[in-house]
Amino acid sequence: MKEKIDFSKGLIPTVAINRTTGEILMLAFSSSESLKLTIETGFAHFFSRERNKIWKKGEESGNTIKVFEIFSDCDNDSL
Repeated sequence: MKEKIDFSKGLIPTVAINRTTGEILMLAFSSSESLKLTIETGFAHFFSRERNKIWKKGEESGNTIKVFEIFSDCDNDSL
C-alpha cells in the first residue's frame, strides 16, 4: 500500500470514516512516515501542519482512531 501512494507533492489529504456508519470523522494530512506508523500500529497517525510533526490521533484527548482498512483514490494522492 505505502509504496503505491504518491507523496511527491508532500503531504496528502486523508479522510477518516466510521466503517459502520460511513460518517466522516475528520480530514487530516498524512506523510509517508505517518502512514507507515498507522500501518504498523493499527492506529491513525497524521502529520500536524500546525505543530510540524507526526501525531497519533487521540494521544492527548484519548479519542484514538483504530484503522481497519486503508484505501487510496485513483491517482494515489489521497487516502
